[in-house]
Amino acid sequence: MLWCKDAEFSQGAYSLSAGLQIEAGKVTAVIGPSGAGKSTLLGGIAGFVPQTRGALYWKGVDITTFAPAKRPVSMLFQDNNLFPHLSVMQNVALALGPKLKPGATDRKRVEQMLGLVGLDGMADRKPAELSGGQQSRAALARALLQDRDVMLMDEPFSALGPGLKAEMLDLSVALAKEAGRTVVMVTHDPSDAARVADSIIGVSPNKAWPPIATQSFLSDPPAAFVDYLG
Repeated sequence: MLWCKDAEFSQGAYSLSAGLQIEAGKVTAVIGPSGAGKSTLLGGIAGFVPQTRGALYWKGVDITTFAPAKRPVSMLFQDNNLFPHLSVMQNVALALGPKLKPGATDRKRVEQMLGLVGLDGMADRKPAELSGGQQSRAALARALLQDRDVMLMDEPFSALGPGLKAEMLDLSVALAKEAGRTVVMVTHDPSDAARVADSIIGVSPNKAWPPIATQSFLSDPPAAFVDYLG
């Protein structure tokens, strides 16, 4: 279980309170109006946004003061966060360490992961030589190869067309579940949550609410989200 115990995450003058628990091994969507703090919640869990109150636990271990690299968390960003001067092989291999010339064992692991995400034969290409969907697949491969318990997804497929976005969402969740990961995903589209999420965290200005089962949230939303869901 990921437990935000009376937590508060702050960016500049903006603060988001989060007293909630996320079940391990499940897919939890984070939805709410633009600017409410969805990315702030993910950034706080990852350690990129300062935590100014409370505690953060993963499976009973207090990780509040852990540096981002020490947390059991990998993250898929909106812009894929690929280094343009590095090959796909080098970008994905960064999940295994900072070496830009991975050894034979690491190369094999990367190639296997590239095969799982549909990038066979593309290890030597640069990001600019890939389509948007292929760049998303490379970023997914890196996040999965990090082998962290929790995978955070901050709308990494928002720039893709509807069909490809749905395909990438299905692929990400399927591979994450196969690897036993806990998935927390930000989305602006309630249909994404309906498609893959077990539960939904609603984020209204300054507050992230405890998860509610997806169908319950969407069919009978809390008062704070009635207008948002329209």
